[in-house]
Amino acid sequence: MLINRRAAALGGVAAIALASAAQAQLAPARNLEELKAEIQLRADRKAYPVAQLDAAEVREALANLKSQDRDHWASVWSAIGERHLAKARALEGTNKAEAAHTYDKAMQWYMFARFPLEDSPGTAAAYQKAIEAFAGYSKLVDPPIEAVKINYNGTDIVGYLRKPKGVAKPPVVITIGGLDGRKEDGSIRNAAYLEKGVAFFAFDMPGTGQTRIKIEPGADKVYSAVLDAIAKRDDLDAKRVVVTGGSWGGHWSAHLAWSEKDRILGAVVQGGPVHAYFQPEWQRKALNTREYLFGLFEARSAVYGAKTLDEFLAYGPKMSLKDRGFLEKPSAPMLVMNGARDTQVPIEDLYMLMGSGDPKEVWINPQGGHMGRTPQLSDQKIFETVTLPWVVRRLGTTM
Repeated sequence: MLINRRAAALGGVAAIALASAAQAQLAPARNLEELKAEIQLRADRKAYPVAQLDAAEVREALANLKSQDRDHWASVWSAIGERHLAKARALEGTNKAEAAHTYDKAMQWYMFARFPLEDSPGTAAAYQKAIEAFAGYSKLVDPPIEAVKINYNGTDIVGYLRKPKGVAKPPVVITIGGLDGRKEDGSIRNAAYLEKGVAFFAFDMPGTGQTRIKIEPGADKVYSAVLDAIAKRDDLDAKRVVVTGGSWGGHWSAHLAWSEKDRILGAVVQGGPVHAYFQPEWQRKALNTREYLFGLFEARSAVYGAKTLDEFLAYGPKMSLKDRGFLEKPSAPMLVMNGARDTQVPIEDLYMLMGSGDPKEVWINPQGGHMGRTPQLSDQKIFETVTLPWVVRRLGTTM
């Protein structure tokens, strides 16, 4: 449900060896057999991060997974991606729709081959193959997806723009990916915006994918550069823009609700870190969650450039939106969302947003984990029933 925070208050693996001192403070990761069992369980029930993979093919790949070595991991999952990629190329001349669908399949396999981050030659190569497969998909779908480069402080940031047909100057939703997702797989879901007459501009969050800038205070300005680029185009309505972000991407979405409140009509903050997430007390607990499949410390520390647990814990607090003085300032309208049982980002961060500054709309799943998801309530269902309608309403579209 959506509520006004003024109206109510809600109560209550693959590991590359890092410093041994850091690892000693973390609970043991899933061993190989535990990991394989969990992957198959999630594939069978279409759960993140393997919701898009065929369960039978997952079983095939797992039979070939002999270790948690990162390059071996990448090769096992990429092998199935390569099979779909070859099929997609063969179909291009005879059945473009099926070819596009098969390119999407290939991309999803390569994405899991690099999950949760590109931290070895094999996983980095898998991500490049995912980009290649997505490029095949992008040119075949109608309307096509445009890869756009935006220069930010001398670095090219790549985003994907897709505009609805028959709308001369559509409003725009800027979507920001999370820690382990990438804009390529996010762009597939974003197609639902087109049916509402809304264009989407998909980006990776700082420190991931093709947004290779360090996470630090001020990194949000990369999305200010995106807003600048939108304002320069005569085929997009720069006066009607909403930003959405999930998980770590939700942090940047919330940030923009303050820093760019005059240039956006709203921000969706789904499972986004605000303050408590960045504190060492929470991280010591959260890094041991089994809600995350594997490699959580590696993924989280990489975006800070931290090599040890101590470095990681010391870096986080500087990103707190509370300590940086944002929470009581005027903001763009926000929809804040999460699950009450999230073990990755504390629900207290959502409550903090509810109790600070301007009124906000809120959606909480009392039984939900990270992002509000449960085995019965998928990411896609939450998007279709909560996020999409709110974005469309804020943008004032009538389609």
